[in-house]
Amino acid sequence: MREAVIVDAVRTPLGRGKPGGALSTVHPVDLHAVVLRALVERTALDPAAVDDVIGGAVGQIGEQSMNTTRWAVLAAGFPESVPAVTVDRQCGSSQQAVHFAAQGVLSGAYDVAIASGVESMSRIPIGSQAAGRDAFGAGVAERYPDGLVPQGVSAELIAARYGIPRERLDAFALASHQRAAAAWADGRFADEVVKVPGADLAVDQSVRPDTSADALAGLAPSFRAEVWERRFPEIGWQVTAGNSSPVNDGAAAVLIVEAAVARQLGLRPRARLHSFAVAGADPLLMLLGIIPATQKVLARAGLTLADIDAFEVNEAFAGVVLAWLDETGADPARVNVNGGATAIGHPLGASGARLLTTLLSVLEQTGGRYGLQTMCEAGGLANATIVERLDAS
Repeated sequence: MREAVIVDAVRTPLGRGKPGGALSTVHPVDLHAVVLRALVERTALDPAAVDDVIGGAVGQIGEQSMNTTRWAVLAAGFPESVPAVTVDRQCGSSQQAVHFAAQGVLSGAYDVAIASGVESMSRIPIGSQAAGRDAFGAGVAERYPDGLVPQGVSAELIAARYGIPRERLDAFALASHQRAAAAWADGRFADEVVKVPGADLAVDQSVRPDTSADALAGLAPSFRAEVWERRFPEIGWQVTAGNSSPVNDGAAAVLIVEAAVARQLGLRPRARLHSFAVAGADPLLMLLGIIPATQKVLARAGLTLADIDAFEVNEAFAGVVLAWLDETGADPARVNVNGGATAIGHPLGASGARLLTTLLSVLEQTGGRYGLQTMCEAGGLANATIVERLDAS
């Protein structure tokens, strides 16, 4: 029976995704190539053995277009014989790449695969691929005659539905920064992060160790607009830049190998990819898909919430994670132990692989066995993944 195991996972430090950010001068292909090259160098793997590289990217336009993963493979110095493909499941693109790579290994289509992702939000701003275009068509307009909303408005609707006050949103964001700052200070990111050549960035640039409850409370709502106030009078307008994820540049990659092949190649697996799920939900409350995705992956794995030792729940917005916590009853102390995207950052196409890289670190640092990762995605989608640390007792 074939098994898909994770041999290694790496990420870059995350830069602020705006002109002048620490990684803003790095072309996204070259940024992506950094983690691909690091992965084979760290494992001493002959890149010619890689059956496929599946990369995630959201802004597939301009410098991140034309199957950007293929160009990253070539920029990394891999043989021309190594194929590559780029996928888009919005924020979950590289988590979906992990699923596809693992499923390819389990099916026998691959023996060795890399799942990765990149996003340069300073060079390809969010929404670039749809700017000035109708991305939905007449069928969607007919099904949703009142129209859909931006993700920030969806986050406001979720906060209103779950009765989450501004103070709780800001307290969650503050804790995320404190956890991430402590993780960097304690060296807990050291083994997962690889430096970007030529860039003066040693830590995640968006982490603010000196932020405070007062500073967060002073920020204005980011998505308040007259058109939404008329349509949604129930919204309290509490979502700010401080309790949302920033925009970032970064890349991450995961080496996934069939277990017997890993032994043949002399590779030591860190974890087993245990179970996968993807779920759809209401595209208006699009960010709540992580709740059915979590339920689905636990059922598929034959596990309960109590079996999970560490969770990585993407902090696109603080209220999304808080709604997930309220709905599932998960232990907050096990969620985003080393901080989350509110502090670390959210380079869209790279975030799924980044979360998995961090989840592996947390399991190893805490001695946990099972980890669960879930990611909300535009359009009412969500991925969920369960991994098992292989040397867990």
